[in-house]
Amino acid sequence: MYFLNTVENKENVVLSGFSRGIQNVTFKGKNAVPDRCNFSGSIEIGYGTTLGYNNFFGGDITIGKYCQIGADVAIHSSNHPIHYLSTYINKNLFDGELNSLKENKKVVIGNDVWIGHNVIIVGNVTIGNGAILAAGSVITKDVLPYSIVGGVPAKIIKKRFSENVIQEIEELQWWNYSESEIKKIKPLFFKDFENKNSIYE
Repeated sequence: MYFLNTVENKENVVLSGFSRGIQNVTFKGKNAVPDRCNFSGSIEIGYGTTLGYNNFFGGDITIGKYCQIGADVAIHSSNHPIHYLSTYINKNLFDGELNSLKENKKVVIGNDVWIGHNVIIVGNVTIGNGAILAAGSVITKDVLPYSIVGGVPAKIIKKRFSENVIQEIEELQWWNYSESEIKKIKPLFFKDFENKNSIYE
């Protein structure tokens, strides 16, 4: 097990102290991992995405580019078996053989997603681009692009933009631009799209 207890710059990723399971993560660059993060399974973290203190990511998880994740966020793509005699999967029963009954369901998080502190995301969920997950939410269902969700279980609060603005941003896919290409459209990042019908107005 790879256990990190110092700050380390490694392949365009800043890794801070006391994180576990770094070997289970594929980092795409310009990532930051603060103290006490824990990773197990198969995890991909997109370019420019930064994590929060004490994150726990377990299972089959893909996170897009330019996401920001708050402290104490947990993402679980696996779950205890619920349709069998017991939910217990620890090695104390049958030497852990029941662990093979665990359900594994992928979690996919889009690009430019903001995940607030203490959010829990469970398996078989897709989070759309530009979504905001309010602090303390429990995400049990898919989240539409550019929507704000909150609560336990999370429900949609509102859309961030008009449908046309959402469509234009999805078509733009700025997160796939190179850094020099992003600089060319920098003014778009400083425009307020509230009550607008186009990002080009």
